[in-house]
Amino acid sequence: MLTGERSGGNKSNTSPAENYYLARRRTLQVVVSSLLTESGFESAEKAAVETLTEMMQSYITEVGRCAKASCEHTARSTPTLSDVVITLVEMGFNVDTLPAYSKRSQRMVITAPPVTNAPVIPKSLVTGQKRTHPAYIPSHFPEFPDPHTYIKTPTFREPVSEYQVVREKAASQRRDVERALTRFMAKTGETQSLFKDDLTAFPLIAARPSSIPYLSALLPSELELQTLEETDSSEQDDQTDTENNTNNTIHDDAGADKENAVLPPGGGVPTVKSNEENMIDNPYLRPVKKPKVRRKK
Repeated sequence: MLTGERSGGNKSNTSPAENYYLARRRTLQVVVSSLLTESGFESAEKAAVETLTEMMQSYITEVGRCAKASCEHTARSTPTLSDVVITLVEMGFNVDTLPAYSKRSQRMVITAPPVTNAPVIPKSLVTGQKRTHPAYIPSHFPEFPDPHTYIKTPTFREPVSEYQVVREKAASQRRDVERALTRFMAKTGETQSLFKDDLTAFPLIAARPSSIPYLSALLPSELELQTLEETDSSEQDDQTDTENNTNNTIHDDAGADKENAVLPPGGGVPTVKSNEENMIDNPYLRPVKKPKVRRKK
């Protein structure tokens, strides 16, 4: 009686979830009391009933936890009857005695507990109609997931094929590449500054004049030599290789003669004089030239 008054007095202060758990606890107490009556007990202390209720609740909780773990181990979300049977067997319970125990003669029938609403769980967005179980799937198996689970949602965008957008993107990428290369050359090579006081402000790539400016145009680049080697190795046969080798030797001799004619008699590239090394070939740093003013006669 005291328990009922206490629960009734705090009913308005408890949340719906707490009311749901309290109602479930009272149902377990009724079940424990009925089992004690079937066993021949006429009365029991409150502490003993609470202890037995706690033991039953712990046993049921452990069965549910193990059944849930067995269900998730097989990639399912809702436990089935087979999961509960496996859990009882692992806990040492003889499952074969359940049918005889359910049909015992001195069984007491417990009235249904009062209806209590379970705590509301927010549902996800439901679209379409749920699929029902086919005839070969038992009804106690979990339901199919929501229809939106099977909806295919692409996570990529279609490539842009408009001419104007493609050209603008290519131009912006080219500007970024040129700017990055310019900054790299300014950081790794020699630079010149517009201001003598602060050398880090507005750095310019140092331009050094070469003694023979047309020499780079006469000598082939590394890329041209590589392409020539690849084409020679892939397209020529053994006979053409020998012919090309003889031709190459003749051309090499002619090229050597031309180079010797261009270069000075010493055989090496002439070095730049000391005054030319200090000369700056940067148009931004050249000294200002005053225009010649013609005087009127």
